[in-house]
Amino acid sequence: MNKELVVSTVEDNVQIALLEDGKLMELHQQSVDLNFAVGDMYLGKVKKLAPSLNAAFVDIGYSKDAFLHYHDLGPHVRSLISYTNLVSSEKFKSANLKSFRKEEMIQKDGTMSEVLKPGDPIVIQITKEPIHSKGPRITSEISIAGRFLILAPFSDKVSVSQKIKNKAERDRLVALVESIKPEGFGIIIRTVAEGKKVAELHADMNYLMNKWQQVFKNIQKRKAPAKLLSEMDRASSILRDNFNEDFVKISVDDEVFAREMKEYLDVIAPEKSNLIKVVPDSDIPLFEKVGIERQIKQSFGKNVTIPQSKGAYLVIEHTEALHVIDVNSGNITRNSNNQEESALNVNKVAATEIARQLRLRDMGGIIVVDFIDMTNNDNKRKLYEHFKEEMQKDRAKHKILPPSKFGLIQITRQRVRPELNIKTVEENPNALQKEVEAPILIIERIEQVLKNIIENKGKNVKEISLHVHPFVGAYLTKGFPSIRQKWYMKYKRWIKIVPRESYKYLQFNFLNKNNTLHNESN
Repeated sequence: MNKELVVSTVEDNVQIALLEDGKLMELHQQSVDLNFAVGDMYLGKVKKLAPSLNAAFVDIGYSKDAFLHYHDLGPHVRSLISYTNLVSSEKFKSANLKSFRKEEMIQKDGTMSEVLKPGDPIVIQITKEPIHSKGPRITSEISIAGRFLILAPFSDKVSVSQKIKNKAERDRLVALVESIKPEGFGIIIRTVAEGKKVAELHADMNYLMNKWQQVFKNIQKRKAPAKLLSEMDRASSILRDNFNEDFVKISVDDEVFAREMKEYLDVIAPEKSNLIKVVPDSDIPLFEKVGIERQIKQSFGKNVTIPQSKGAYLVIEHTEALHVIDVNSGNITRNSNNQEESALNVNKVAATEIARQLRLRDMGGIIVVDFIDMTNNDNKRKLYEHFKEEMQKDRAKHKILPPSKFGLIQITRQRVRPELNIKTVEENPNALQKEVEAPILIIERIEQVLKNIIENKGKNVKEISLHVHPFVGAYLTKGFPSIRQKWYMKYKRWIKIVPRESYKYLQFNFLNKNNTLHNESN
């Protein structure tokens, strides 16, 4: 699998696309001056307690107070509070925790009033960005993520990612980290650390300790509410969490971003820093130049065509409480001799696309998927296992339940940022009060219909004519080879193009000697 990262700056926004084998898998949008991002560390002040919720509201400088639940305090919160107070008053003058005396850990089932009171300063980290009318969600169980390791102050525990299965490798990594770990800090060993040598782990440890040193200095000189440490920009954080040998190219249209990413690559993989290519500024935006804009139009919206499915598609609906995804087979199962086998095949392809859609849109909360009905329990199990395997590529925490009696699969997925919602319909030039599918997709839609006609009715159809708006007809026949010529080479059928001045811009019909094969009017 070849991975590519494309970073484009448009005015005050940064767009980041992660491609896998040329296919858009993740899309992120970030304001250049974005505050309160996941991972940011702040010195906050407790505003008030909420005993009924066993929580506190903390002022971190946002328009709405951040929400801190007791279960998000972390067991070492008393040590963190003590350290913060001592550093702020200059009674403790070191980022090193070797000589720091830890406080007693809090109880798992305690109450917030036993730990905090209004006015207390506390170091917190953002776990969920502000969404709609809600303020940020925060934790005081702070950590700093690196490429291979995660640093956890005030904990002495060394743990290993559960995705590293080999016991000998797990033991090796723990032994190496124990030998280089500073006293007073815990370490979580990430999955990408598997097989790494001590020098690479040690370099990452030094990087994390430099970050903690920055936190220490900011606690010394700043008053609440204040930012102590910024999470790295989204592009670099994607590299941190995804970068491996599969990356073949990183395209950036901004010199500043390119320099920042190169500096980070020089730390985690200096031999790969030449992957970053600065694309010269031009009249055409980078996303449009490399074909990402077209993929965005195809991938967002209520109806999503399932690639390689010969006509199947998803219908994605958003409600106040949950997301609903319906899998439609089109005309596939009706033309199949074995509908159960066909349903399984379509469902598996749909599951792959749904897993991609959840990552792409960053959909969170409860998601209910209505797959095509199957009666065979073994096929239901195969679909469930396939879906779980596809979802393993998703870094967001999630849980998938087996199919219910009604054939529904339920998913819960962590959401830490506002869901990405891109409008793909556009104003209809012939009816100002009506919206239509993005015109950029019309050619793909026409070819999909043509493909279905030839595959399902090919032997019985001798002449096929396509009636379209004159503008669309001209586009299909221009150039060499034209789109019509490409269809001829692909499907071995010559399609007659008939311009129709009475047609709406996105309207088209496929006819066979006056018999309608397909009628689509927008």
